[in-house]
Amino acid sequence: MTWPIMTLSIILVVLSVILGLFILLHKARGGGMSDLFGGGMSTSMGGTSVAERNLDRLTVIVGLLWFATIVGLLVLYRIGG
Repeated sequence: MTWPIMTLSIILVVLSVILGLFILLHKARGGGMSDLFGGGMSTSMGGTSVAERNLDRLTVIVGLLWFATIVGLLVLYRIGG
């Protein structure tokens, strides 16, 4: 295994863990994965907070990086194999 594939594989694992944590941090809106840890107990007071919007942005950014890493691995495997 070459070093670019190894590096992207490690980055993919780290991004997968971070993305999973970010998804679990979101507020419950009708019974999602956050209900597993009691997130459904709270009531929302209306609009979204600044922290929730920032979490949304970070989740989208990490998701796009995760996708780009998968595409990068696909390209490296096509070239190398």
